Amino acid sequence: MTTLATPPTAGPRPTEATPPKRTSKPRPTVTAVVTWITAGLFVAFLLAVLASVIVASLGASWGASWLPSSVTSDWFRQAWETPGLSSSLAVTFQVAVADVLLALVIGVPAGYVLARKSFPGRSAIMLFALFPVILPPLTYAVQLAALMYRLGIGGTLLSVILVNLVPILPLVILITVPFVEQISPQVEDAARVFGANDFKLFTRVLVPLLMPGIVAAGVLCLVRVLGSFELTFFVSSAETQTLVVTIFGAMADPGGPPAALTAAMTVFYMAIALIGLAISLRFSNPAQALSGSAHRAV
Repeated sequence: MTTLATPPTAGPRPTEATPPKRTSKPRPTVTAVVTWITAGLFVAFLLAVLASVIVASLGASWGASWLPSSVTSDWFRQAWETPGLSSSLAVTFQVAVADVLLALVIGVPAGYVLARKSFPGRSAIMLFALFPVILPPLTYAVQLAALMYRLGIGGTLLSVILVNLVPILPLVILITVPFVEQISPQVEDAARVFGANDFKLFTRVLVPLLMPGIVAAGVLCLVRVLGSFELTFFVSSAETQTLVVTIFGAMADPGGPPAALTAAMTVFYMAIALIGLAISLRFSNPAQALSGSAHRAV
């Protein structure tokens, strides 16, 4: 009896190795290139201005070149000993702290009411809140100064605080409104179910959720107050001048201090602004707050 031999079964064919796909990097668009070039030129111009002020404050004698022939730090000592500089530094600190705190204490609850409540005139209030922010301060500085002197508080520290509060209070309100609108009303309903009254609801629930927006508003208010010149100039006296007004007075006086001494005073002003901005950004990044507040609020 013969048996038929079965042909051998073919094994699995070896798989051919596929070459890795080449990932092509996206080419930058014209808009991106123009944006980066513009941003780079702006940063370079800003750094050049800051560097020129610092170099001018260190120059002892100048020749025909862009750089001083000799360098000294004595201008900073003379600037610190200039009459009125220490008092203007103290006034600047007091005005900045008072205005930022008042703007946050008043503006955050006002922004919450405008975001949650519907009442006649709400759109008009939001529109009028834009005016002090977008209008140049000089357009209403004279009227505010006349009002302060008519009330009998012109030239006092209170008048400087009040006039600088006018542009930053609407700014806090306008920043707070979108942050409140991103918080679900169900969060507030749940807090009320668990027995929270209005005060505890605002301080223990809403304020932690609004903290990124509050810090962002505080940073913008601080920068705005430190750079405010027109409003302070019209209502301040010799004892209530901020640092920016003192520097302007030194630069505008034809027989005033040398340019290097004025530059040293400007370096003090820049240092205060950078220190305040760095301390504020230590607690929160406004850019990340604006982009990620919606995810934290849900």
